[in-house]
Amino acid sequence: MRFQKFAIAALCVILAAGMALAADVSGKWTAKVPGRDGQTRDVTFTFKVDGSTLTGTTTGRGGQDIALSDGKVAGDTISFSTKIEMNGNTVVQKYTGTVAGDEIKMKREGGQGQPREFTAKRAN
Repeated sequence: MRFQKFAIAALCVILAAGMALAADVSGKWTAKVPGRDGQTRDVTFTFKVDGSTLTGTTTGRGGQDIALSDGKVAGDTISFSTKIEMNGNTVVQKYTGTVAGDEIKMKREGGQGQPREFTAKRAN
């Protein structure tokens, strides 16, 4: 019984430490995201972190906000998806990123075209 209480307490400390080490990405981030035609587009990401859950928005074409879904933070890695309606179809794009200070090296997959890599920087 005593060992079981110790094991539970140790597990709680480990979980709390892991959450404390999660990347702090809350706030606004900007990026120049490459498109199919080779041109880049200015995109703003607004993130909010609650434990290991990532929520927020990104700017779409025309400047409209697109909600993030399935957002997660695990250590220095983030992931999320966006869904938009385009010509009667739902287009899902999946993003993954690695946080290093005030930069996130990101990759976007899905939608039209090849995967795209870009760097988002914390907005001042």
